[in-house]
Amino acid sequence: MTSSSTFVLVHGAWHYGSLWEPVAEHLRAAGHTVHTPTVAGFGEGASMDASHADGAASIVEYIRERDLDDFVLLGHSFGGTIACKVAEVMPERIRRLVFHSAFVLEDGNSINDELPPAYLGVFEANTVDGGIYVPWELWREVFVNDGDEETARAAFDLLCPTPVRMLADKLDLKRFHALIAEGALRCSYLNCTDDTALPPGPYAWHPRFSSRLGLHRLVQMPGSHEVMFTAPAALAAKSVEAGRD
Repeated sequence: MTSSSTFVLVHGAWHYGSLWEPVAEHLRAAGHTVHTPTVAGFGEGASMDASHADGAASIVEYIRERDLDDFVLLGHSFGGTIACKVAEVMPERIRRLVFHSAFVLEDGNSINDELPPAYLGVFEANTVDGGIYVPWELWREVFVNDGDEETARAAFDLLCPTPVRMLADKLDLKRFHALIAEGALRCSYLNCTDDTALPPGPYAWHPRFSSRLGLHRLVQMPGSHEVMFTAPAALAAKSVEAGRD
């Protein structure tokens, strides 16, 4: 990677673009250009009718409007599925894809298809008017298990609902997996070793999702699923490592 690079950071479920700011500040301080778009369906006043296709299209539009090229596209968690669909549309613009504790779905699957079954009941019980809210207990115990309660609570108070369809829509990813098979996409997987948002074992992030990227760079760091809140400087440094040439 050159000394000055462009990052497009795609947030996960219950998040929106400006929540990347602590990480973005460290990247900018190191000389990088950083974009933190909000996926359609997330943030204040967003429609809970938004589909996954709507979300992916909003990031494609953001990139095209700003004529971004030769950038590192980093997707966190749910954001990995958005990154996959963006890569299908404009693989030639992306320097490298970075999946940060992110879903890399099998063709035809939804996120719900690849979640532990117990999560589906939790989400159903916490759905209001088409939006899923993450319950505090789940957030505290498995999403921010490396932070103190004050940090976890402050982050929790910033979260937004996730449209049900974002997790339920089944995705045609034939082109993405073909691009991987052809070696047309350079990929990295950034794995947080203390991340229990998906439990250790057969549902763990790595190597389940990383193994679907073919030849890729694996970068690891300590921390939970939400190191963007608990260790933003370390996440910024590891994002540079994952995104370098």
